[in-house]
Amino acid sequence: MASKRSASSDAVALPAASKKVPEGVWMRCDGCSATLFRKEVERNRHVCPQCSHHFTRSARDRIADLLDADTFEEWFADLRPGDPLGFNDRRPYPTRVEAEQRRTGLTEAAVVGQGFIKGIRTVFGITDSGFIMGSMGSVVGEKLTRAIEEATRLKLPLVIVSGSGGGARMHEGIFSLMQMAKTSAALARYHAAGGFFVSVLTHPTMGGVAASFASLGDVILAEPKALIGFAGPKVIQQTVRVKLPEGFQRSEFLLDHGFIDRIVHRHDLRSTLAQLLNYVTP
Repeated sequence: MASKRSASSDAVALPAASKKVPEGVWMRCDGCSATLFRKEVERNRHVCPQCSHHFTRSARDRIADLLDADTFEEWFADLRPGDPLGFNDRRPYPTRVEAEQRRTGLTEAAVVGQGFIKGIRTVFGITDSGFIMGSMGSVVGEKLTRAIEEATRLKLPLVIVSGSGGGARMHEGIFSLMQMAKTSAALARYHAAGGFFVSVLTHPTMGGVAASFASLGDVILAEPKALIGFAGPKVIQQTVRVKLPEGFQRSEFLLDHGFIDRIVHRHDLRSTLAQLLNYVTP
């Protein structure tokens, strides 16, 4: 009995406040449902240490991962979207954009510029799903088009990392849809000039982005289990009323059917890009 009283006494002596875990210390894996220490996941480049599930990453994190330290020079950072439709859903479009800019620290869903990948000078672009789901509005399309044109002028290889689950941005109507043709036309000119474009597809790459520049790489890489396609699987199934193959819009299915060239783990992506760029760099 004495030992039981001692154990009880020890338990009571522990302050309740010390048992409270600060919010955000732990996170749940979307792949295996394991409870993970957030800082460990961040150190592992936002990859689950249990099942290798690839979490989404910000544009700034990916730039730090893929480019040589302190070599990235951002271009066209002053471009800002207009409001051609006076769009208002739950709040006016300009208010939504300002809120996203404050939350993410980005001016738009695309960041473009030049940097070095293992010493190879490269024009680099990225779309960030954290900013209105990485949707392609007029500024995203304009930034990417200008970056492609600069790559053409400078005769440099081009790498674009796509993370856009929002497709064309509905808030800008036809102006968003026009970006599909504009970026594709710029890539056609780049290709005619002998340029080399590596497209990297991450989770998710959907809608107008998948249907335009993201699918036009000379080499198309993808992260494991990334969702890639035009319309979402539920929309397609409801439209055609046919049971779809398991995982038919995931990287692995698309690799088996020839849509992409290689699936690359995030830890290996920088080395893979450098290897590809080495083939075309004098």
